[in-house]
Amino acid sequence: MTRTLVTGSAGRLGRSLVTSLTQAGHEVIGVDVTAGTPDEAAATLPADLTDLGEAYDVMARFRPDVVIHLAAIATPFSRTEGVIFRTNTQLAFNVCEAASHSGVGRVVVASSPTVIGYGSPSGWSPRYLPIDEDHPTAPWNAYSLSKVVAEQTMASFARSRETRFAAVRPCFVVAPEEWAGAPTQSGHTILERLDRPEVAGVSLFNYIDARDAADMIATLVERLPGLPNGEVFFAGAADALARRPLADLLPAVMPGTTDQAAALTGSLPAFTSAKAARLLGWTAKRSWRTELEI
Repeated sequence: MTRTLVTGSAGRLGRSLVTSLTQAGHEVIGVDVTAGTPDEAAATLPADLTDLGEAYDVMARFRPDVVIHLAAIATPFSRTEGVIFRTNTQLAFNVCEAASHSGVGRVVVASSPTVIGYGSPSGWSPRYLPIDEDHPTAPWNAYSLSKVVAEQTMASFARSRETRFAAVRPCFVVAPEEWAGAPTQSGHTILERLDRPEVAGVSLFNYIDARDAADMIATLVERLPGLPNGEVFFAGAADALARRPLADLLPAVMPGTTDQAAALTGSLPAFTSAKAARLLGWTAKRSWRTELEI
């Protein structure tokens, strides 16, 4: 049985990931500073992983085969910029350092589509659409910058250690209860994001069901030994969180994108998970069209 340690196990994605991994036969260890890790976890521990000593202690205590690092201040501007940057970058370094030095074989680090740079107050538009992993990054706040640093931290360890590493950029994660009307991480409901295109438009209408994101990460863990070390993957729904084609909507909320958006006909999203489909055989199964409870 694979022993898998999940940091941030009580979060939006963490809860679904613990359940998905347990169902796949993993022995899951949940580490989070707050309560809420699902009961399926074999053990839980409230540890402060911004302390490198605690990170080493966690690895020594549980001796995991796999570490999936989700823990972070997960919402831009929810704390001061210095705290967000310091916390998220220290977490990424400490987990990679402690895991690789402790003999963990596989490590997956959570990043974010915000590294692309959308929403910048100085103006931003995509180089091309749909956006893939080769698109340039352009972080403009502490959160997105911290995620770029987390990816680079992961890549640095991938170049210097035997541990297998990868990073995942999950799109706007929607927890199961949010389909029924609970507020999302932005404070809006899913229905509000659909009814007001300017809300979801800032992030190019990206989203993913937490259970699909969990399934993608579980698949990545299994395939990781056969991949080049240090790969980065987008994980998003197969459609956009929008009632109209992005070919029409994107130019309205992001002027100057008419030519780039022209290919996004029908329900096609602005972010593509084609790399995950090609290398992992994974595609998202859930859509707001099937999950939303009105």
